Amino acid sequence: MHNQFIKNRSQILIWLSLAFVVLLADQLTKQWIVAQYSYGVSDSITAFFNLVHVHNYGAAFSFLNNEGGWQRWGFSVFATVVSLIIIVWLIRLSPQQQLEGYALAFILGGALGNLYDRVTLGYVIDFLDFHWSGWHFPAFNVADSGITLGAILIVIDGILRHKRDRVVTK
Repeated sequence: MHNQFIKNRSQILIWLSLAFVVLLADQLTKQWIVAQYSYGVSDSITAFFNLVHVHNYGAAFSFLNNEGGWQRWGFSVFATVVSLIIIVWLIRLSPQQQLEGYALAFILGGALGNLYDRVTLGYVIDFLDFHWSGWHFPAFNVADSGITLGAILIVIDGILRHKRDRVVTK
């Protein structure tokens, strides 16, 4: 593993830098929302998009939002373990696994952004509110966007890898 790390160090640094950019963008946008909007205040930007300052004590889509507080530390431990696994995963990737590395970097940056909120605030700040005809998608943030983009890239990478493997085996 050590030789793999040495050989792939510059690529790993690029992936970790991307994760840091996602983390930084997440935290800066959250600081801006807190400075501009009081808790619960919403501002209509377009016919389908609002900026809103809300707190999420649960997981995605406010899952387990009202569970008495254990979820703060439960989700923090989970995010820490996942982040460590992703870092080891990135170190073990080969230089040819570019898309997978970028996907994991987006997920890592998002996980760390929300982890920071949970540990320091006890909740995650969400502020992006998309809606249509009275239906609101659950508010989310830049970290959630990074995790979602990373997951989409993982799926795309899997599809592309499957196609490549089928061509090679024919």
